[in-house]
Amino acid sequence: MSLSRIGKLPIEIPSGVTITVDSGNVTVEGPKGKLVQFITPAVTVDIKDGVLTVSPKDESKIARSQHGLMRALINNMVVGVTQGYEKRLEVNGVGFRVASSNNELDMALGFSHPVKYKAPEGVTVTNEKMTIVVSGINKQQVGQVAAEIRALKKPEPYKGKGIKYADEVILRKAGKTGK
Repeated sequence: MSLSRIGKLPIEIPSGVTITVDSGNVTVEGPKGKLVQFITPAVTVDIKDGVLTVSPKDESKIARSQHGLMRALINNMVVGVTQGYEKRLEVNGVGFRVASSNNELDMALGFSHPVKYKAPEGVTVTNEKMTIVVSGINKQQVGQVAAEIRALKKPEPYKGKGIKYADEVILRKAGKTGK
């Protein structure tokens, strides 16, 4: 049986990061903060000489499928506490505006009411003109918050109005042709 290609890659622990493994949990602590993730019982996590390795306990389908997952999750935690994650969203539309204060967005998105979005703990939302920056140390949480903000006004295909990811491409449509 072949091992998971991602799972067998070792994770080098950068300086300033401490990783502790105890009774089913792995804790990663770094300059930007601390993250805790439970370990699935199908895999084992070992730390030797500043290198963390994830290995499946047996050759069962579950152990093999969770091998790469655990390694990816732990690696995302290491990147999170050292560099952090950020997602950028762009707001396009006439009369749309964005303002942020103490981790809350106040937006005018063409509705009859202003839209307020309060970011959960551990995630920071700021804006630079019409760009919203979502940042934090938990990759999953940053992605979730960015998705929730985008869902407030999804980009439409005719004029491209709405909130889109900075790297997202909106497929444009031609619209009606008058006779």
